[in-house]
Amino acid sequence: MRNVSYRVALGGIVSSLCLLCMFLAGIMPMFYLILPMVAGILLMIIAEEVSLSWAWLTYIAVGILSLFITADKESALVFIMIFGHFPIIRLYLEKLKLKILRWLIKLVIFNACAVSFFYVTVYIFGIREMLEEMNEYGKYGAMILLVLCNILFVLYDANLYIMYAIYKIKFMPLLRKKH
Repeated sequence: MRNVSYRVALGGIVSSLCLLCMFLAGIMPMFYLILPMVAGILLMIIAEEVSLSWAWLTYIAVGILSLFITADKESALVFIMIFGHFPIIRLYLEKLKLKILRWLIKLVIFNACAVSFFYVTVYIFGIREMLEEMNEYGKYGAMILLVLCNILFVLYDANLYIMYAIYKIKFMPLLRKKH
């Protein structure tokens, strides 16, 4: 277990990088999905280097602050409701032995979060453009969008695996090096 000053410093650095990603999502709207994904990936560093509880605290802090500093509130909601917490939850799920059960739980969690995101975005935050975009695809627009989102999620999960492996091989030795 690292000392408190190390945990606070690393938490501050990762939080600021996550908030930078969220801020950039407001400036570069074409990356409104990619930048929350990157911010979520950064939370794995906290989970690995400090603890899962510290990663949850960092996620909550970044989520709340991103609502205030991000011009694109939809991007902040994407981080809060979908891509921010999943890398942390994934670390719990990777302990399950049965791969099919692991994937089933991941997909259930993602779909629950995606549907919740839709309802919160449209009916609480009043971003009605999502309804208009789905109507362009006809009566099956919502289902088509959900299938595409599931494909995106599977790719995100695969990238999390790759990024975690790169982190363990390349970056973890640098963070754990004693001076």
